[in-house]
Amino acid sequence: METRNIFNPLANKVAIVTGAAGGIGAATAILLAERGAAVVLADIALEPAQAVAARITDIGGRALAVRLDLADEASIRALIETAVGTFGRLDILDNNAADLSMGLRDADIETMDLEVWDRTFTVNLRGTMLACKHALPHLVKAGEGREVGGVIINTASNLALQGHIIQAAYSASKAAVIQLTRSIAASHGKRGVRCNAVLPGLTLSAAALENLPARLREIVESETLTPYLGRPEDLAHAVAYLASDEARYVTGQCLVVDGGTSTHVPGIAPFRAMVAEGL
Repeated sequence: METRNIFNPLANKVAIVTGAAGGIGAATAILLAERGAAVVLADIALEPAQAVAARITDIGGRALAVRLDLADEASIRALIETAVGTFGRLDILDNNAADLSMGLRDADIETMDLEVWDRTFTVNLRGTMLACKHALPHLVKAGEGREVGGVIINTASNLALQGHIIQAAYSASKAAVIQLTRSIAASHGKRGVRCNAVLPGLTLSAAALENLPARLREIVESETLTPYLGRPEDLAHAVAYLASDEARYVTGQCLVVDGGTSTHVPGIAPFRAMVAEGL
């Protein structure tokens, strides 16, 4: 039986976090580093990712920022190669990045531009799949000769569990990410790789606090069972648990982290009124 370092539970492990320039990704990268992991921060926005990496190294952690374009397989392959080449192994892949640039163009199917649908699936689903594909050989290797092997955590969304009148492409892509998660858990479990998904609700990142319409926040807050909305650190702790050996018997699962929003019958009428008014 392997012993665990309770003070640095991820010591000697190497993690990749995509979408790590800010929000949930940045919080996750910092927490994994605080728990002992060497972290590769991947994002299409390199300079902000480098700033987060510098924060980690300033507190004595090990971190490297790499530019990543999830629409480009060569960029994904290079990320994996850089992580392994720099730190010698790969134990954790946190697929957190997604394309949220479509904004209000990602509405309902009747008005959907094909460009919106294709771009959303290219990044959110195809990019996640390719990251898993190129990481899996290394994650399998990480488990050789050990009781606990490599792990993948995919970020889906609570919107993948329910119908909505907005974000049809985004929610469909995230539902597919859930099935991808289950498929990898089934195909690679006996090879020592665990694969789980976290499903955030509305999370108050710095970008959300700056750009979120007040009315939308009020609607979501009224549907949330907790007296507060989630913050990036709440999701980071969920990822850190799934990445750790404490979750060694957890695979193929969806951990919903949304303050209970998706556990009850929601009120869609306020959303419908907001969209109708163009807000």
